Amino acid sequence: MTAMLATGPVEGSPRDLRSIAALVHAHAGIVLPDAKSTLVFSRLSGPFRRSGLPRFADYVARLETDEAARREAIEALTTNHTGLFREAHHFDHVAADLRPALMAKLRAGGRVRLWSAGSSSGEEVHSLAVTVLGGDPAEGRLIAGSDIALLATDINTKVLAVGEAGTYAAAGIDAIPAPLRIWTEAQGDELRFRAEVRRLIRFRQLNLLAAWPIRTGFDAIFCRNTMIYFDEPTKARLIARLCDQLLPGGYLYIGHSERVTGPATAMLEPIGQTIYRKRPA
Repeated sequence: MTAMLATGPVEGSPRDLRSIAALVHAHAGIVLPDAKSTLVFSRLSGPFRRSGLPRFADYVARLETDEAARREAIEALTTNHTGLFREAHHFDHVAADLRPALMAKLRAGGRVRLWSAGSSSGEEVHSLAVTVLGGDPAEGRLIAGSDIALLATDINTKVLAVGEAGTYAAAGIDAIPAPLRIWTEAQGDELRFRAEVRRLIRFRQLNLLAAWPIRTGFDAIFCRNTMIYFDEPTKARLIARLCDQLLPGGYLYIGHSERVTGPATAMLEPIGQTIYRKRPA
């Protein structure tokens, strides 16, 4: 098995792959089958080169004890394929069903909390934020001035920094519904979400398998295309924990190839394509 570096190929053994897979599963819950060997060694070639170690096996051994090196490896292996308004039917549901309920709650003096779990570089949470604000600037500013907050978490600190900046390639504007583009501004060959949007969002590093220093009571949680990397027991535990974080009547949005499993199925009612609502207590 071979990983390509800028200076040439580096050999990775089946034993190296097994060790890396065990580490990543233990610390991030991600399953790395043997078929992913080329991807694993390719993505770890950069961290290995920067380590200055002579052999890839030495680098793998360092991952066992060096937390910083292990975090860098996990970040390198984290897939971050995302985009603005990806799986648009979820945002259609937010606009048609969730947003009116949130607005009524805010008008009555309530608080609104939304969570993008596995937020990657922030396209998802920014899409959610502008959908909630809507296409009327005056109404959107009233919403933004209410007790509303969005939490965006990911295990990968590098992508969180991108999300916090709120700046993306200008071509991304095409994915944003025209009425909602009022919440963006052009910056050369990039687009940036306006300050009113960015102020609503808190980006935090979080391992979904570790403890969550988070208050319960979310109106909606997006956890999309994250569980595909977990084994079935890990998925079931995660969904149960997410369900516990939801308010009764709150919504859970998951990825197109994911499904709800485990004990949480009794509490989550499917109401649309990969959309679930928590049943009343």
